[in-house]
Amino acid sequence: MRYYNYGGGGPQYRRPSFFGGGFSFFPPVIKTLIISNVVVFLLMILSQNFTIGGANLYNVLMRYFALMPLGAGLFLPWQLVTYLFMHGGLFHLFFNMFILWMFGMELENMWGSKKFLTFYLVCGAGAGLVHLFLSPIFGAMAPTIGASGAVYGVLLAFAMMFPDRMIFLYFLFPVKAKYFVGFLIILGLFMGISGTRDGIAHFAHLGGAFIAFLYIMADRDRIPVKRWFSNFKRKQSSSNLRYQRGGIQDAKYYDIKEDKQTRKQMKDDPEIDQERIDAILDKISKSGYQNLTEEEKRILFEASQKLK
Repeated sequence: MRYYNYGGGGPQYRRPSFFGGGFSFFPPVIKTLIISNVVVFLLMILSQNFTIGGANLYNVLMRYFALMPLGAGLFLPWQLVTYLFMHGGLFHLFFNMFILWMFGMELENMWGSKKFLTFYLVCGAGAGLVHLFLSPIFGAMAPTIGASGAVYGVLLAFAMMFPDRMIFLYFLFPVKAKYFVGFLIILGLFMGISGTRDGIAHFAHLGGAFIAFLYIMADRDRIPVKRWFSNFKRKQSSSNLRYQRGGIQDAKYYDIKEDKQTRKQMKDDPEIDQERIDAILDKISKSGYQNLTEEEKRILFEASQKLK
């Protein structure tokens, strides 16, 4: 992840064999992400040779699709995703895609493509949000591009899933995944807080790792997100039920003569069914009980009598 100034102890898992067991060297999401990033990189290079409305096309693309700082009047919501596919140089692109492939292929094979894609995009967008709000505090205000925030999320996920897996630095020095990723995070935190002008969006890296941590903890039910969501839905259902009962009870104010003939007529009326009652309750929600027709009030009144 870099800035670009333009224009001026987890669960046990048995690793499948590379030669069987369904393991893919290039699972579909990672393959698509790599191809997409390469295509966008080539298009960005070609765009430097064109103009649109008198402005260089490359600068226009950066203006609308790179992650722009808040308060500059340039931020657009989709930039939280589009900035992930833009890179400032060949090495920048190669490093991010190589790390994505090396650490992400096992995660996608283990999780499945849909879950991995969701995880990747959530980490990337979360990294962008963390960067937008924290970087200005330390004086970093510039357009941001690159997939590093999402890639750091992949790194942290790998370390949490396979903490004792050996990684060979420079293909020579073995170090466990948990120590390697831990060192990167500590280094990024130090560099971000110190306000170094190295052109790297350290808070985006940290944001991607932080969102990945929350995602995996929720997935393991260490953070009870599913329970919170279920409780929220249950409360909403209870609230709707109370509202419906309250709406029906409002019908007791309907001024109707309750003689035997009228009550018999209402009870025998085939039009009084749950579908009609629900429609009347929806109308109360939108415009109030006082706007019901006499017929609708009569139906609601009868429903209230049946609840007694």
